[in-house]
Amino acid sequence: MRDDEDFFTMTGLTAAEAYVRRSVTHSTHSTQPPTSTSTHRHLASTMLPSPAELVARFLRANGYTETLARFIQEAGLSNDAGSSSGAAVTLEKILEEKKTFDVSLNFEKLGLHDESEGWTTPAPTKPMVLSTLPTRSNLLAVTALRLILPTKTEPQQYIATTTADRRLNLIDPADPSLPLVHSFTAFQDSPILDVMVLKGKYLLTASMSGKLLLYDTVAERILDERKDHSKFLVKLASWSDGTSAIVASAGWDAKVHLYRVRLDQDRIHQLGEPIATLSLSSIPEAILFTQSPDTSSPVLVLTRRDSSFLYYYAVPVSDDDPRELILLGRQNLAPHSTAWVAFTPSDVQLCPVDPSLAAIATSSTPHMKLIIVRLLVPPSGGSAADTLMRNLPQASGIIGEHVTQASQARAQLLLQDREEAAISINVSTMAPQTAYSTPKLAWRPTGSGVYVSSDDGIVRGFEAASGKLVATLEAHQAGSKLRCLWAGRLTGHPEDECLLSGGFDQRLILWRTA
Repeated sequence: MRDDEDFFTMTGLTAAEAYVRRSVTHSTHSTQPPTSTSTHRHLASTMLPSPAELVARFLRANGYTETLARFIQEAGLSNDAGSSSGAAVTLEKILEEKKTFDVSLNFEKLGLHDESEGWTTPAPTKPMVLSTLPTRSNLLAVTALRLILPTKTEPQQYIATTTADRRLNLIDPADPSLPLVHSFTAFQDSPILDVMVLKGKYLLTASMSGKLLLYDTVAERILDERKDHSKFLVKLASWSDGTSAIVASAGWDAKVHLYRVRLDQDRIHQLGEPIATLSLSSIPEAILFTQSPDTSSPVLVLTRRDSSFLYYYAVPVSDDDPRELILLGRQNLAPHSTAWVAFTPSDVQLCPVDPSLAAIATSSTPHMKLIIVRLLVPPSGGSAADTLMRNLPQASGIIGEHVTQASQARAQLLLQDREEAAISINVSTMAPQTAYSTPKLAWRPTGSGVYVSSDDGIVRGFEAASGKLVATLEAHQAGSKLRCLWAGRLTGHPEDECLLSGGFDQRLILWRTA
């Protein structure tokens, strides 16, 4: 028969015993403080039986008389071991306490969230390689657009892809065969990196040459061309209030331009000169618009290379506003990091069901990190520090009439703690990438998860509530670079969720639930 120590090591009761001992000791502390460390140990030992006594008590209570006799003999116990009546501590009690302790520990570490917040099913898992693309070329961007083409009178949804051979291809998702509807080949002088639509028929394309082009898909003609960027135009974003739209463009010349387009007119004739220009100290990586927390005005959210911050800018929405982008504040995604540059937020996407929540794919190497964070958008006319003072009552006592170096440090620590609390998920995706990768992500339309790209040809899906890896989708060529992702619902399959992925293996893959 095993000795006591081995027996409890194998059954896992050592941890439970330690837990009970701590509980009893804590109870003893609360009623009669010990006078010394030796008294403390004495109280704990007198309140709890030894492991051997617990086993003897269990055997005697359950009628294992022969086993009890042999156990008493081998353990060197007295013949009446385990015979005390009304004992409060039993094996069953310890196991019950251990289970309660484990549940509370899991709750402290992970939280017990509602099942409705988890990864929803069914999710896209079945791949279909689209063979309708006119040429084989690296895919640069993929999205779903609602457009009016010359043969239609109403906007219709199309899968839009751009390729390295300067093509913009439109595929009809309503047809089961997914046919190619149109392929634009001539209106850009270099590959298209981003594309968006205004009013259902005005196509905006951003190219590697820095050219921004406005194209009328009904009249099939170019309305305007802008060459305000001297290098790659990598990202477009827009905000509309119904009467006008603000379009932002970000380029590798470290500039962001804003254009205002009137939507209440019968026709859009041109983009016009930028209404505002922002010059940065490094290349912008991601831009998007969100709404100000105190007004309905748009706020531009921007990330740039070699900075772990989200930058918030006030946008001129009327002709009377200053023609400039005013910095409202910034939010650190690595508030307690001691590194000079922790990472770059390379791709930022708002949650489709909660616009105050953003998913961020970082430039971290050798593996991408995924961050899900609550946006701390400063109110219009205020800074992030001002917001902290309003939202944290304890800060008002730190920053007063007399500002000292110590008070400034304490206020900065409060701000860092608030930024840290805004980060709900910060996980390594184990998706390999290099310093030359272009991290991309896409929210599931339910907001329950996020898909991320990689340099190994695998699309990975993570649960938004916990950060757990839930899906591993393999259909691209092994070791190939994934360049673009889109998730949502397509015409012809309104109830089914779809995922589109493309990359340098020259494959466009549609993932479906069935």
